[in-house]
Amino acid sequence: MMSKDEGEIRDLIALWHRASAEGDVDTVLGLMSDDVVFLAAGKEPMGGRYAFEKALRALLASHRVESSGDVQEVKVSGNMAYAWSFLNVQVTPLAGGETSVRSGNVLSIFNRQADGSWQLTRDANLMA
Repeated sequence: MMSKDEGEIRDLIALWHRASAEGDVDTVLGLMSDDVVFLAAGKEPMGGRYAFEKALRALLASHRVESSGDVQEVKVSGNMAYAWSFLNVQVTPLAGGETSVRSGNVLSIFNRQADGSWQLTRDANLMA
């Protein structure tokens, strides 16, 4: 049986996918902590909500992003949780052209906030 916390984290992940597809940057930003860090193979860590916002807004100015994921596991311990997902991302140029497709495993760490909500704090992306 799924716990309330696990359900909330799964809902957060689903909301992230929907908001990204809709280009709703503000909703996506509200799902992460100010000090979030994104790790991607072969790239320098991207730290902070502002850095992510800048990169996402630049991407969405010229591309449509659609993502889906299959959450493999969510574990909660106190005010911290992690989720392992298999993620698929399609990035399509708005001006037309070939869609880029990437997929792979992602490990995300969440912290419970003072109001009881969850926010993404670390994300390790192994998509190829």
